Amino acid sequence: MSERTRRGPSLRQDAIAETVLAQGSATAAEFAERFGVSLMTIHRDLDELERQGIVRKFRGGVTAQRSGVFESSVGYRGRAQRDEKEAIADRAMDLVEPGMAIMLDDSTTALAVARRLKDAGPLTVVTNFLDGLNLLAPVQGVRLIALGGDYDPLHNSFMGVSCVEAIEALQVDLCFVSTSAISNGNACHQEQHVVVVKRAMLRSAARNVLLVDHTKLGRTALHRVAPLGDFERVVVDDGASAEALDELDRHNVRYEVAARRR
Repeated sequence: MSERTRRGPSLRQDAIAETVLAQGSATAAEFAERFGVSLMTIHRDLDELERQGIVRKFRGGVTAQRSGVFESSVGYRGRAQRDEKEAIADRAMDLVEPGMAIMLDDSTTALAVARRLKDAGPLTVVTNFLDGLNLLAPVQGVRLIALGGDYDPLHNSFMGVSCVEAIEALQVDLCFVSTSAISNGNACHQEQHVVVVKRAMLRSAARNVLLVDHTKLGRTALHRVAPLGDFERVVVDDGASAEALDELDRHNVRYEVAARRR
């Protein structure tokens, strides 16, 4: 199907977002020509993508220049490193056994794990991620516990004091979390209110597993979530460089490398 015949604005917006994330920037005129629509239509698409936090508009075009807000957007995170997240989720499932109580944070990597839980029950799954709740709500064999709190549209999840209190009332077997940066032996994140929720999740679990794609290794973020030693293991994809893995070794981190599908 040609680009001109793509149906509906959502498909066109997905293609625009993928292009901008790959190239870094583009012009509205380029997209109008590519999709055979008016500049006004493209600007409406860009307005919606900007509202989601996926792109930033400037006069005549759009950019994927990163910022803390940009990288926190669930729209951006859902589009980034998809193959890597799928590989990590496949490897993470080796740790899941029937009868477990599992907690998932609001990361899109943990959401990839959630997609694989449909046939792994019976399970109890606890999460604050609305995407995960919607995904697992109709699944038989999964007892689903929703962590309430203040709804955060940027992350499409629930945060705040009420969420933390709900987490503290639970004790789960296994917790899967992800963070935006790994550096100096620590898992870090750029947003304080997200860190508070992740820390509470880690305290509530008997075993904690960190799921991070290779782009997170060697990056920095403002707030420390936890030392890597607090995790039973770290699961990373095979895009990780030898230097990045050596850094994990230097901090005595137990890690597993998940192979991407070729």
